Amino acid sequence: MNLENPSDMKKEIVITKNLKKTYHTKAGSIEVLKGIDFIAYQGEMIAITGASGVGKSTFLHVVGTLDTPSSGEILYKFNGDINPTGLSRDALSEFRNRYIGFVFQFHYLLQEFNVIENLIMPKLIGNEHKRKDLSYEELKEKGFEILKKLGLAGRAYHYPGELSGGEQQRVAVARALFNNPPLVLTDEPTGNLDSKTARELFELLKNINSELGTTFIIVTHNDSLAQQCTRKIKMIDGVLVE
Repeated sequence: MNLENPSDMKKEIVITKNLKKTYHTKAGSIEVLKGIDFIAYQGEMIAITGASGVGKSTFLHVVGTLDTPSSGEILYKFNGDINPTGLSRDALSEFRNRYIGFVFQFHYLLQEFNVIENLIMPKLIGNEHKRKDLSYEELKEKGFEILKKLGLAGRAYHYPGELSGGEQQRVAVARALFNNPPLVLTDEPTGNLDSKTARELFELLKNINSELGTTFIIVTHNDSLAQQCTRKIKMIDGVLVE
């Protein structure tokens, strides 16, 4: 892959060098990622496409620190250089919560809580609002502001079961954006949506990318949506090909 900074992009925010991931099973070792060199730049919208089982989701999980590489290096440049290898479990969790948002194919909303509660729940569980002197009402106010931007203010007190599939996924996007992360990783975010709703959600992601400068790395099988990203990369047998 060409690792030179595109002239129309800003600073590097994620760099991987010779990234590998191998799973060891009773049947033998399975090498999923086979030495990936990759750079994401601030403000990019990157689509990663490829057949099922080639390692797209594994790569996303490793980049998102949800999984660890078997070898190689990841360097984050959000606020100085950060190598997650040296972080404790708690420090890694705090880093992830502050700098990385996630949107998956399944929204993973908590059914027993309403929309606004789903947005602020990670903050409440981690007691971060106390460390930053934010009250429960201030968290809710911040949540309402995000919901307004996503056209969901009127749904704040509805429960997930009362929402359409597209609305549920927009709530998942709102949750990912709650901490204003510089990087959002999305794994088949439109996979469970009809084509019209998928296009609407993708337009929403593009607007967020344009307005906030949020970097998106999007794993998708939808080639027409991938073509609209600023960069399209294909994964073939554990290797990224641009």
